[in-house]
Amino acid sequence: MPDRLVDGCDVVVVGGGAAGLSGALMLARARRSVVVVDAGAPRNAPADGVHGLLAREGMLPAELLERGRAEVRRYGGRVVDGAVAAVNRDPAGGFAVSLADGRTLRARRVLVATGLVDELPPVSGLRDRWGRDVVHCPYCHGWEVRDRAIGVLATGPMSVHQALLFRQWSAQVTFFSHTAAPPTGEEAEQLAARGVAVVTGEVASLEVVEDRLVGVRLADGTVVDREVVAVGTRMVARTGFLEPLGLHAVEHPRGVGVHIPADPTGLTEVPGVWVAGNVSDLTAQVGGAAAGGAVAAAAINADLVAEETRRAVAAYRSPFSAESEARVAELVAGDRRHGL
Repeated sequence: MPDRLVDGCDVVVVGGGAAGLSGALMLARARRSVVVVDAGAPRNAPADGVHGLLAREGMLPAELLERGRAEVRRYGGRVVDGAVAAVNRDPAGGFAVSLADGRTLRARRVLVATGLVDELPPVSGLRDRWGRDVVHCPYCHGWEVRDRAIGVLATGPMSVHQALLFRQWSAQVTFFSHTAAPPTGEEAEQLAARGVAVVTGEVASLEVVEDRLVGVRLADGTVVDREVVAVGTRMVARTGFLEPLGLHAVEHPRGVGVHIPADPTGLTEVPGVWVAGNVSDLTAQVGGAAAGGAVAAAAINADLVAEETRRAVAAYRSPFSAESEARVAELVAGDRRHGL
């Protein structure tokens, strides 16, 4: 790869996770020139395996991505290691994708699949145990923590719902209201009916013994025995590099973080820019993210086909185009046109 990526391509895919690689694979198989730019910081890196993905259950996240990269390259796509600093409109048309190391790649369309960052509440020990015995999604981790003592740390409006979901995998679920008011009314009744105990008071830290979570310590010193803590994070789409285009992440309607809104194909309010995976769908798992990448890729290819067809029709109609002159020469001179 040259020092500066000044050559153009049909599509730059920003982000090399499930969504980005799936989109790149679709585009490469559609005979599009595609470059994936990947910073190598997948959200699920701490996880012990990918779950809920048919035929890939339990596969290490790194192995899944390596296989995906190989498949993209098999069809002529390129994968570039690097972080995108900014995406700007190219005066010559399309987009200029600037990398943090100074390289630039020009593209006709952009697919953004950079995922999100999980922001955890400031409780000592949470980040260190993240992806191990501090988890967030019951469909990602529920089977692995089944029948264990689970504590659900309240962080937002979806926390009671999260506790009720984890109750499906374990009868030993405790809800920690933390800095929020304890549940009341219907929510309190739901928790009581399902046997979920409620502990009031701010959580200060996690208790860890020999690299194993054993409890949750409250600010008053009380320790509640727990083996797993589930926490709803604030999910923030990685999209700062899109700000030069006037494309900004906004609050999700469910109050769980910020995302880039898009239509069902992933098209944003900026023509030529699509999003896929957790950038737009904060709760998408690996399978859903990969599907979103494929849907966006098909829409991008269709958009490019439409653009190319419009140009071909305009050239076809123009009496002075190269195509028209070739047709006239053939009609007038027949086989002798090359000798004129």
